[in-house]
Amino acid sequence: MSKYFPVHPENPQQRSLNQIVDILHHGGLIAYPTDTGYAFGARLGNKDAVDRIRKLRQLSDKHHFTLVMSQFAQVGQYVQMDNWVFRAVSAAVPGRYTFILNATRDVPKVMLHPRKKTVGVRVPEHVTALALLEALNEPIVSSTLILPGQDTPMVDGWQVQDEIGDQLDAVLDSGDCGVEPTTVVDFTSGEAVVTRRGAGDPSLFE
Repeated sequence: MSKYFPVHPENPQQRSLNQIVDILHHGGLIAYPTDTGYAFGARLGNKDAVDRIRKLRQLSDKHHFTLVMSQFAQVGQYVQMDNWVFRAVSAAVPGRYTFILNATRDVPKVMLHPRKKTVGVRVPEHVTALALLEALNEPIVSSTLILPGQDTPMVDGWQVQDEIGDQLDAVLDSGDCGVEPTTVVDFTSGEAVVTRRGAGDPSLFE
């Protein structure tokens, strides 16, 4: 059974965050709250954890994993952006969007779409998620915590712990969580294409 960390939604306890960072550094797989539901999280380059996510969600190798970051300034290290894309993305973050972009060499191959060499990036609006990212001081490899047969993400930490805690290493619960997944915008064709309508206003990219 995973370790369960309840924290304050406005001032998450640093001791708990540091313990979760230690779990991530030691190869763990976590579940954590965001502004768009719960997400699986692992450290960048952790192939075993990525494989665990694929198994839990029954994903193909064509699934786009997402690099979740604490600030827009980090995005350029991991994805390629023309000037117009840079302006469009910077105007929408932090926010409830995932952007699909061509990856740089800093992104491990295990995370990439096998044919397109693309990856998702996002900067959330959620106190606990941002605090965890700041404590880790690097992006978290993420995938929305939508289980097989479900259409929406899990939104309660206690439920995550009860249902799949035995398949995780830690669950972070601050009692507040979005209920709708991100809006996904794909820039890899040379224009903005909304591939999933979700919590973020899609009209910004249509």
